[in-house]
Amino acid sequence: MNISVVIVTHNRIHALCESLESIAKQSVKPFEVIIVNDAGEKVDVVQYLYSELPIKVINLKENVKHVKARNIGVKEAAGDVIMLCDDDDFFTPCHMERMAKALEAADFVYSDAEIVSFETNGDARIPTSRQLFAYSFDVKEMRKFSTYVPSGSMYKRSLHDEIGYFDPDVHNYWDWDFFLRAAERFHIKRVPAASVIYAFSEQGDNQSGNLGGMRQYYLDVLCEKHQLGKLPTKNFFVLLKEPAMRKREAESEIVWDGEPVISRLISVSSV
Repeated sequence: MNISVVIVTHNRIHALCESLESIAKQSVKPFEVIIVNDAGEKVDVVQYLYSELPIKVINLKENVKHVKARNIGVKEAAGDVIMLCDDDDFFTPCHMERMAKALEAADFVYSDAEIVSFETNGDARIPTSRQLFAYSFDVKEMRKFSTYVPSGSMYKRSLHDEIGYFDPDVHNYWDWDFFLRAAERFHIKRVPAASVIYAFSEQGDNQSGNLGGMRQYYLDVLCEKHQLGKLPTKNFFVLLKEPAMRKREAESEIVWDGEPVISRLISVSSV
């Protein structure tokens, strides 16, 4: 299979290079890496730093936000398999190999993750806390709370021919919406290994964070679209502690050694 990695980025070049560093160290290499720069600072230097990766940079002149930017990247992909990636996440070295193997018996695969908080030391991110994010796969339960981590997930590109692309009208719930639409028609499989290192904090520094009062609006749009009923917009970490979520907790293989990723951008900058 030919795997197209699609990354959306906006003014986070150091984190982006950590992600690319982890992709460069994969035991299975990507067919292409498409980076959609959503009208942020120039990132073309990554093509020099990671010259062994087949990187294509798409520079958008207007900031279209992460969902539309991701659609642009996916539509540009030439591979028959898509792997999604947020610019501030990274992967353990066997992630792509494990996911590609799982995809041989499915249409769409996603893995467990470790939710990690970082502090910045110079230009490097140092992990300060880690929490396993591993939950049983149950479509009925996924209609109440999504445990699908899009970063690192892989699926057959042909899915888009049947269910369309990511929906910007649900904004930060685009991944939940995509999962539910895919689950109606395709075979989805969870991979029980926490090989995605998912940067997330209660301060909401991820691309879809900082929504304020709009969060309830977007959740309402999602609920109406999928007839989910009324769902709460509680704090993410508070929801994970509730009894219903505790029952869904599943065993997973821990594969990250806990060490930070040191990118080539830092190495070049220090010279």
